[in-house]
Amino acid sequence: MFKKIIRKFLVKYGYEIRRIPVIIDRPGFKLYKYIKKDGSFDYDWYKQVQTEGNKLKINVIWSIEENIIFLSNYIKKITGQPKFGICHGTRRGKEQEWFRKHLNCEVIGTEISDTAEQFPYTIQWDFHETKPEWINATDFIYSNSFDHSYDPQKCLNSWLSCLKRGGLCILEHSSVDEPFRTSELDPFGADLVQLLYLITSWGASRYCVREFLNAPIKHDFVEYLTFIVIQKL
Repeated sequence: MFKKIIRKFLVKYGYEIRRIPVIIDRPGFKLYKYIKKDGSFDYDWYKQVQTEGNKLKINVIWSIEENIIFLSNYIKKITGQPKFGICHGTRRGKEQEWFRKHLNCEVIGTEISDTAEQFPYTIQWDFHETKPEWINATDFIYSNSFDHSYDPQKCLNSWLSCLKRGGLCILEHSSVDEPFRTSELDPFGADLVQLLYLITSWGASRYCVREFLNAPIKHDFVEYLTFIVIQKL
């Protein structure tokens, strides 16, 4: 209670309380860390930042339906007719809406913010975690929110554990996901070459990069938009 009173007093008079960021900076990638004073992971801070960011961008739709059509055709070509897919970090839920439309199968989306309940086929869920019924039972996973992961290796391993053997995990990666864009809201940034290397090393013969595909359409403000296709072995 005392801390809240002090915080309100400082904000009232124009002062701002900021955390000192901890950033892992390596050639080709950066990772913003949510750390408490004792050095432990501050999950509440992460969830708060992601929820606030979601609400600020709630009217923004990043996905493009033409790209989802392209991916739907690709998925059917590689795996056959899917039965179940998951889209992670979907905000307004357009991804699962379009995949359901063009694949004619069950597709759900996850969103960490409590706004999830506002959108069809969306559950409030932290995408670093799994549900028992998803394990080895999912035909494909799609996400354009991998840059929002606080632990990309844990995240990707969780997603791949959900896939059936031969299933596909498709990560959308663009120029705005590179290291220089890393922030409190977008904690993970990597260039394309380094990301391919990281995925390969994390896969450890359990999964691998099958190929990457150039998106048919991209937003004008990005230099490139690529889909990294990861396949479970």
